[in-house]
Amino acid sequence: NVIYIPEFADFDIDTATVSWAYGKDKKHQLKLSPTKTYVHPTGHKFNLLKHPKQPLWRMVHTVAEGVFCHKPCTVSGGGKSEISKSLQNAIQYSTFQIKDLDEDFKMADELINRDYSNRWRNIRPGALQSRSFLCPERTLGSAVKLFTPSDQYSDEYNHFLNNIPAHIRILILYIKRLYRGDENRTDWKDDISVEILNGREGNTLMYKNTKVIASYVRIGFSQKGDWLMHKLRSDYLPAHKIQMEDDISASITIPASRLSNLNPEYDNLSVKLVENCESHLFQRPDEAIYRGYDVDAESDIVQKNTFLTNYEPLNKQDAVELLEDTINYEKYTQPVKDLIEKVVDGDKDGYFVTPSHPRIVNGAPTKNPRYLQRNIYKQEREDTYVAEIGLRLFRQIPTEAPVHYPVNAVLPGRKNNPADRKAGIRPLSVYNPIHYQELPELFMDFICSLTGKSPSTTGAGSEGALTKGPFNMLVATADLNNALLSYILTGYEGFSSAAGYVGENRFDHDISILIPEIWARIDMIDRDPKSLIADACLEKLEDFEHEGKTILASRLGYRITEEFAHRCMNRLFDEPLAVFTERMLKPELQNIEDYVDGINNIVEAQEKVGKTYFEDGSIESAIPPLKILLNIMAYGEFEGKDISDLELRKYFDREYVVNSDWYKERLEIKKAKDVAFHSKQIAALKAFIANPNNASLLVKMNIENRLTKATNMLAYAESTQYMKDLVGTIGADPLFKK
Repeated sequence: NVIYIPEFADFDIDTATVSWAYGKDKKHQLKLSPTKTYVHPTGHKFNLLKHPKQPLWRMVHTVAEGVFCHKPCTVSGGGKSEISKSLQNAIQYSTFQIKDLDEDFKMADELINRDYSNRWRNIRPGALQSRSFLCPERTLGSAVKLFTPSDQYSDEYNHFLNNIPAHIRILILYIKRLYRGDENRTDWKDDISVEILNGREGNTLMYKNTKVIASYVRIGFSQKGDWLMHKLRSDYLPAHKIQMEDDISASITIPASRLSNLNPEYDNLSVKLVENCESHLFQRPDEAIYRGYDVDAESDIVQKNTFLTNYEPLNKQDAVELLEDTINYEKYTQPVKDLIEKVVDGDKDGYFVTPSHPRIVNGAPTKNPRYLQRNIYKQEREDTYVAEIGLRLFRQIPTEAPVHYPVNAVLPGRKNNPADRKAGIRPLSVYNPIHYQELPELFMDFICSLTGKSPSTTGAGSEGALTKGPFNMLVATADLNNALLSYILTGYEGFSSAAGYVGENRFDHDISILIPEIWARIDMIDRDPKSLIADACLEKLEDFEHEGKTILASRLGYRITEEFAHRCMNRLFDEPLAVFTERMLKPELQNIEDYVDGINNIVEAQEKVGKTYFEDGSIESAIPPLKILLNIMAYGEFEGKDISDLELRKYFDREYVVNSDWYKERLEIKKAKDVAFHSKQIAALKAFIANPNNASLLVKMNIENRLTKATNMLAYAESTQYMKDLVGTIGADPLFKK
């Protein structure tokens, strides 16, 4: 199903063909197939895709190099699984409506022919030669920015933008997509009309006598529980995702110089390689409660031999009632319908479950249904093969060489909730949709692992991968030392996303699913927090006074602004500023008392968790940067300095760490352990050879070659080069010298 095409191939979407020629007479032409993937020598992939709701076809271009989105230290309900789910499930399609054909066309004409050179607040060089709206050099993304208010635009121009009706803005963006190859085109109206209804012009927009179908995605809920739908760009398609990990992963931190054929665009001196350990993923399909919403979960749950828990056992009579409820029955995807019909038509009266019916607990459906999902990526699939081939071609990696997939983005998630006074639950929804924290603040969050009200816990509290004491026989600082050291060495920046709530606004997992769509489309500079801060896409939260007390809001780091939406979300939405309103970006505007209590909740939880490391004595085994963080968490200072002190923050710099005595000791311990390990192996092999009973096995088991390999590895481990090669790894903890 994978077709390789030459570098000089031409695509023709109108005839659905790809063609090329060798010399004058040898012409080749392929009819494009929607079941095949066409791979270019650069590693870029092309597919022919039919629109889900229209008789239209599109040529889909997928870039060769993807983004490995890593979601570590995410508490229960924070969206670990959702990061790998397709946004396609959340997309709904509907006809596009205008108000009055003649009047709307008149307004569209004015906007298309307008001179936009005077829109800037401060005139830029070359601004007087602004490109026309339909100019081929102006991309659709540029057109979206053109009609999105910005502080870089003059007040007059922003006022002008705010008075453009929403449907007109969307209409001209649709026109731009259709005619962006010809800036002088004036006959675009000839192909666009409205549906004629009862002999009169209606409101449904038509293109070449076909209804224009717009796509919308849910991002949050209104206060009444209604879905908040947002119009996606007409050229938007969900990112293709391959699930790399879920709950349990094994990872290694290694110097980038030790690996060949890495992406040269990334300059991390050390990188993290991650491997999923699970053949089955323990999923909580929260969105499957909505019939037909989570397509994959509905298909998985109704399969035979699926492990399920917390689902209501339904019988044949329940199946009959589900089937007779025609309107709601039709909302299910086909696999669920097939199961219900099978039960109704069957002779036996057994039990079955549906994704929309969790177990009833205390008179209400539980919010903690679970099932084991088979990890389909445990073995190679066509999409994993195509992804690897794309990388090989793009990076020009030889067939015999391995392909490495280092982590590219660290995107943890938080579970947030508003206050629930009756249940004694304090507010924990002080974060806006996306926060960036520098390593000290980020890792204090990781250490505490504070979660809001979650179905898998008895309320709010500290829980997560780094707090699972009963599942880990090591002293807690051992894992914390390794994790913190890995972050310092790799230099990965952490951006966290909100699940559950932002202030009083409910989002569930909508933001978790959205984040990788944003990260897959923005340039590397837009993933660099320094650049985002310089461009006012991130704003720093500072401590402030409230009722005579200092509120440590600086623990929250930085949060996205309207400028982030304008710059980084316009590749998805026609109106990016409408997705996250000012009250969502600044939760304190919703309820300052809950905002203050939420921050205090975080600080107090960090204090409680931090003191446990002093009470059990494990603070003594913490590396210096971790010791600083635990002191800050527990007592608010370290040696008289708070966490904002530059002298303390230098302890989290890679250069400081690799030159420190305590880090060099870790490398010496690692070297000694490896020398001892290889020496033990050599001794065992020599003893095996010396035993006359093993004479017949020496050749069969390739013992001499094994001994040679072990001897070479010992020589390397004893060399000075080995110590140099260890720089950039986490070494070994002094607790485990033996």
